[in-house]
Amino acid sequence: MSSLPVPTRTQLFIAGEFTDGASTERADIFSPSTGEKIASIPVPTTADLDLAVAKAHEAKTAWRKLGVFARAEICHRVGTALESRVEELARLQSLEQGKPYEESLADVKEAAQLFHLHAEDAVRLYGETLPSNDIQKRQITQRAPIGVFGIITPWNFPLLMFAEFVAPGLATGNAHVVKPPTNTPLTVLAAMDALVEAGVPNGLVSVLPGEGEFGAALVSHPGIDAVGFIGSSATATKIQATAGLKPLLIEASGNGPVVVLADANIERAAKAAVDGAFYCAGQVCCATERVIVHKDVHEKFVAAVLEYSKTVVLGDPFDPNTNLGPLNNEGVAAKMDRHMEDARERGLDILLGGGRREGQPTDLYYEFTVVDNVTTDSLLSREESFGPVLPIIVAEDDDDALRIANDDPLGLQGAVFTENLSKAFRFMEEMEVGQVVVNDSNGWWDVNMPFGGAGGKGTGWGRIGGMYTLHDMTYLRTGVIHIGA
Repeated sequence: MSSLPVPTRTQLFIAGEFTDGASTERADIFSPSTGEKIASIPVPTTADLDLAVAKAHEAKTAWRKLGVFARAEICHRVGTALESRVEELARLQSLEQGKPYEESLADVKEAAQLFHLHAEDAVRLYGETLPSNDIQKRQITQRAPIGVFGIITPWNFPLLMFAEFVAPGLATGNAHVVKPPTNTPLTVLAAMDALVEAGVPNGLVSVLPGEGEFGAALVSHPGIDAVGFIGSSATATKIQATAGLKPLLIEASGNGPVVVLADANIERAAKAAVDGAFYCAGQVCCATERVIVHKDVHEKFVAAVLEYSKTVVLGDPFDPNTNLGPLNNEGVAAKMDRHMEDARERGLDILLGGGRREGQPTDLYYEFTVVDNVTTDSLLSREESFGPVLPIIVAEDDDDALRIANDDPLGLQGAVFTENLSKAFRFMEEMEVGQVVVNDSNGWWDVNMPFGGAGGKGTGWGRIGGMYTLHDMTYLRTGVIHIGA
């Protein structure tokens, strides 16, 4: 291992101050790449939560009255302050999360970009003047901040997914109490120095890393006005049941169908499928989870996948040659084990990998895995694996491919590979997912892309990305003015 960063912020962040809070209990944090303890942080209490929520309510009124252009200027300063810390934050994220350093660099840069982007979005969040049946009335709409958001972020993109909520939330006048998980809180805590430097008023952002019970307390707290969540569908269901009538912005699990039709560019499809399967060790909601290949090109596609898989290098996240790091935690590794055990019991064709690599600093290093002739009733098909695995399912024809793609309770993002424009439009319109990518990786994403689930699926609602998030973090307020005598 190369020289590793040393975490400097290992306390709760409440209303502009780093503090141990009211608790004497601490949670240890271990690096998935080395297995070593890298820090310990205080476990927040309900008293800490009460304080953070109270300070958020105190801060939000003045923040709203500051005006959108002043808020936008501060958001721009946050983006610039994050940019000045890119390498520091990226190294810290790779240490606690396990992803390759180059991936972490991209994450931090995108997080900074989000603060710039949403600063510009906010000053263009226009209202309307609506016609009225009463000629003496004028109806005017505007977007207003909801209030105090409780934000629950996952461990796979610690800083980026913090920014996906807090950047548009600050720009639109909201306050935030953020709960990252206790295994990856260090990058977000370190980033608070950037917010302080940029002049974000105390109380608008507090960070209290915690687990399930604390998350439930956050969601149900009477001072929390709305909830933002990125994570699993199972947790999203619990949040919905707990939140009551609070507005929810939820981006939950996916089981990414990638469809390769008979006329596809096979080399491009294979490269994109592999990239989408091993990026962030497959721990991505829009990862390549199922590749549905037309039978006429099945053999050629498998050969291309195996060839391109030679470029996947599992190892130390800080080694520049590594593009696949360890899994983040034992829970996701055990799920991969369970899925591969099911594949073996069913007699599926494991062409590459299939288990944890021995002789590594931890047992979280999972081989890049390719499984062929996957059945639609197998765990690899029915569940989100969330690991570095590429399952291949054979389809009889286009209709069969579409049927398999849609036969799933989740519907986040899908991809289709075809050179036929009519087929591209058909799958764009008939795949039951929130986004369809044509001729690129299922994991393709852009900071200005409205990202979220399809209706009727267990993937949440609302959109993360661009102006759409600002709509979901505000409410529509209408003013009616009487102009007659």
